[in-house]
Amino acid sequence: MSATTTETQTRSVPITAETILSLFPDIDTSGEALEGHDEEQIRLMDEVCIVTDENDMPIGTASKKLCHLMTNIDKGLLHRAFSVFLFNDKNELLLQQRASEKITFPDMWTNTCCSHPLHMASETGSNLEDSVLGVKNAARRKLDHELGIKKEQVPLEDFHFLTRIHYKAPSDGKWGEHEIDYILFIKANVDLNPSPNEVKDVQYVSAEKLKQLFEDPSLKFTPWFKLICNSMLFEWWASLDNGLDKYKNEQEIRRM
Repeated sequence: MSATTTETQTRSVPITAETILSLFPDIDTSGEALEGHDEEQIRLMDEVCIVTDENDMPIGTASKKLCHLMTNIDKGLLHRAFSVFLFNDKNELLLQQRASEKITFPDMWTNTCCSHPLHMASETGSNLEDSVLGVKNAARRKLDHELGIKKEQVPLEDFHFLTRIHYKAPSDGKWGEHEIDYILFIKANVDLNPSPNEVKDVQYVSAEKLKQLFEDPSLKFTPWFKLICNSMLFEWWASLDNGLDKYKNEQEIRRM
């Protein structure tokens, strides 16, 4: 009896809908971790993300702040995210450099737009089809918020869902990412009006140009972008106009 009790106490508690509140009690978003940061970015830390288990099933919600604190990530807290790769008619990829005001991964270059679907009817889902639709709605919202790209320039039906990537990456000692990241491709010519609080710089690059940028030691790139580039991006990119269908709607989650 005592051996069974000991085993129960030492085994880590799985993150489920029943245990999430006891494992991650909510905390004040005006706390010490956010002191000295940009006011608008602090406000965005109150947004409510979709917490999932390792199979991407929604099991609860948590603030953006809770989801990005390494203390919670180290306990296994996982949330849903997306990464948009937007290409122009020359098949050049739009990159953004994250603003200095960003709390996580400031000043780093990354793909067109990276963010989270929120806990709202239009952006959530418990099966893959509904979840993909929710992520596409979130992508259109954030492309407008970060880059000023109007929704009519990025129609819902023009987004292509490729796969999901499960990865974990620290930003600094305090903040990080632990996400199931939906990869979305879209080809569209768009008008840009970046928000300076979100985006420091933008540029369109060819595949060869991006490979050259990776060789520049003065440039820093987000860990998820490098993971995607080092795995499948260039293969997907080469198939953008012919053959992308074979990469779309992957059912299995890629574990990075």
